[in-house]
Amino acid sequence: MLLIRNNGYWIYRLNRLLSSCQSKNGENLFSSSMALSSAMKKRFDSKQYKEALNLFDQNFEISTDSTIDMAIKACTISKDYKPGIRIQQRLSSKSRNNSYIQAALLCFYLESKDIDNAMHLFSFITNKSNYMYTVMFKGLITNNVAEKVLDLFDEMKIDPDQFNLSILFNLSILFNACAVLNNNRAMKIGKKLLDEMPQNYRSNNITSTSAINMLMKFGDVESAERIFRSIKAKDIITYGAMVKGYVGNEMFEKALDLFEQIHLSLTNVIYTIVFNCCAKLCNDRAMKIGKKLLAEMPENYRHDNITSNSAIGMLMKFGDVESAERIFRSIKAKDIITYGAMVKGYVGNEMFEKALDLFEQIHLSLTNVIYTIVFNCCAKLCNDRAMKIGKKLLAEMPENYRHDNITSNSAIGMLMKFGDVERAERIFRSIKAKGADIYGALMNGYNLNGESWKCFKVFEEMNEKDIIPNEIVWNILIGACSKSGMLHHFQYIMNQIPLNIRNKIRTQNALIDMRGKCGSIEKAMNVFNLVVDRDTITYNAMINAFALNGMGTQAVELYRKMPNNLRDHISHICVLNACSHAGLLHEARTIFNEISLKAESIITTMVDCLSRLFMFDEAQKLIEDYEKTNTPSIVMYMSLLSSARNNRNSNLSEKIYKRMKTLFPNAKERLVSGVILLSNIYSSLGRYEEAKNFRSNQIEELGVKQLKAHDHSHPQSTEIYAKIDHLKSKAIENGFIFDSSWITRSLNENETMESVLCGHSELLVIALNLIQEPAPKFILVVKNLRVCGHCHEFTKVIAKVEQCDIVVRDANRIHHFYPNGQCSCQDHF
Repeated sequence: MLLIRNNGYWIYRLNRLLSSCQSKNGENLFSSSMALSSAMKKRFDSKQYKEALNLFDQNFEISTDSTIDMAIKACTISKDYKPGIRIQQRLSSKSRNNSYIQAALLCFYLESKDIDNAMHLFSFITNKSNYMYTVMFKGLITNNVAEKVLDLFDEMKIDPDQFNLSILFNLSILFNACAVLNNNRAMKIGKKLLDEMPQNYRSNNITSTSAINMLMKFGDVESAERIFRSIKAKDIITYGAMVKGYVGNEMFEKALDLFEQIHLSLTNVIYTIVFNCCAKLCNDRAMKIGKKLLAEMPENYRHDNITSNSAIGMLMKFGDVESAERIFRSIKAKDIITYGAMVKGYVGNEMFEKALDLFEQIHLSLTNVIYTIVFNCCAKLCNDRAMKIGKKLLAEMPENYRHDNITSNSAIGMLMKFGDVERAERIFRSIKAKGADIYGALMNGYNLNGESWKCFKVFEEMNEKDIIPNEIVWNILIGACSKSGMLHHFQYIMNQIPLNIRNKIRTQNALIDMRGKCGSIEKAMNVFNLVVDRDTITYNAMINAFALNGMGTQAVELYRKMPNNLRDHISHICVLNACSHAGLLHEARTIFNEISLKAESIITTMVDCLSRLFMFDEAQKLIEDYEKTNTPSIVMYMSLLSSARNNRNSNLSEKIYKRMKTLFPNAKERLVSGVILLSNIYSSLGRYEEAKNFRSNQIEELGVKQLKAHDHSHPQSTEIYAKIDHLKSKAIENGFIFDSSWITRSLNENETMESVLCGHSELLVIALNLIQEPAPKFILVVKNLRVCGHCHEFTKVIAKVEQCDIVVRDANRIHHFYPNGQCSCQDHF
């Protein structure tokens, strides 16, 4: 009864206060501060923040510190910056010194991302409470200025004997700040804090979980595990921190091991973490766990976009596009991240057209992530549609995203794939704060567009600006050396690669590839032998190095030693290519028959192998069998035609070319190559007029322009051709006979058979090297076409006469010409 009376009394008082409100000119004026406070609180509790602020503005004269505090909080929650600043400007000195108002203002500034005013106010406060430090710490972390958290922490004086819950909470925030920063200073402070924390506070799950997260970010998995084991009552958040930490340290199997030990109710966070883990691992175990977890996930979590996006990402990584699409369709309120997960998934599954179809359905504001994904998609697809979409998207991209290095990186990569080097360079120059990744994107583009020499100029610029190359950049530079064949550049770069990067498997793989392509097979083997945990790329790089250098037997031996689980379609192509260049027909047939899933590229390589050995019937049968269930491949026909040219088989060549015209009428560039090969066969048989007419008629019919070769532009041209004449004389003395069948046109006036055959580019480069003083004992030549039979024989003689090693890298392989007059290819080319 007393309670009812008391309630009645307070209701009466409240009504009296509200009735004291007067209305004048539409304004709500209160006769007392207590009435104002009550009215504001009523609106505040009802989330009517704007109305509460209007009341405060109209009655500011009777406001108290309590109503000021409430008004500032209303500004903070409603994210209304201007009224908050007006309130701060009208404060009395007494109110400015009120600790509650100070804390409220700090929250307001930090929520409004006004870091400068927050820091200025905080420095003005003389009596800083632990709560104020907490507000600052949390706000600074939210605003991505975690470094300032450590600056403020240095001001704090924490006595280990005076630990309380407030300090304990600050420790959790400090651990989070150190995890975000993850630099030397953060590691030192974080570990020191952890060491000095009293033993009795280690049982606090919130603090211990923050410490686990911090240590995992530092890569100190062992210490994180020790803390985890010490926690007696582990909750789901603690398990989540450990599983997430394992995933962050790429210890995916350990993450799944721990997940399977959890016997608590799972949260959406755990589902998200485990889906991400399974996506990263992507093996049979991960697929089994991920799909089972998804099937058992409660219905309410399926409406959580973050969890659903992770599930989509996982399924896409598994290649289960259909299931990912079902989840996508089931999401009612799709956000831009959901669309991003789907588009990225399509790109990852090489369904580029589908990715662009979905992108064109997006009617939400695009993020920098979407721009990045779509640029990457357009780069991969690289057709007319992709070029149109990619360039349009780039032109319409907001200015603020142009300063995002990741987005700019992908834009440069896309333009480079389009062959638009000039525009890619313009974007590169427009970026103010260039990092190593941006330089890497530019250099990678130069490699793609056959301008590898520019990479070395870019590298010089990086050195001038003290930008330290990362692992990716070093590997791109090694690739530039590989493509350009410039060994002197490689040695200069190799001397600067830090030892820790040189010992990483990706770099070692790049070195094997580069050494192999430059003909340094022994050095490639030395690097291969240093690799402790060899992966698929390591073996493939070494097998390919053997293949390029005509060492087919060694390639087959290494392929046989390669673990079955590491072999992929590239492994099969490399070893078959090695057999092709070394004439190892039996080994090629055996390996080919062992391959269960024969992709187009594998069959093409086998066709090339058979064709090189003039096994045309068997090669044609292979093509016919392939075409029973697949679309014809022009590359297979080009392999057949190229070998028919070497065999001077005009009848077969004519049949192949006619079939190519029928099957591939729009493949102009390939057909032009076919025309040249066939006309060369006519010329080699002395049918010069027929060759000339066929070539001009077919080129005209295809609608393309002809280019003529032979180069006299070099400043040392006179000395080069004098050296060629000297080499011709020496060759003839050694019994060399010039073969007119390699001349592909009729001779002009003042031309001889010898002058035409010795004008080929590789011979000119060799002569240029030999006129240098002192004459080199090793010469490397890089050629973008296959070496002809005459040049191959003539180079063997040059190597013997000059007693030097000559390495010629043509479009198909590497030839080592030794001082004994032999070639590594054993005349299989």
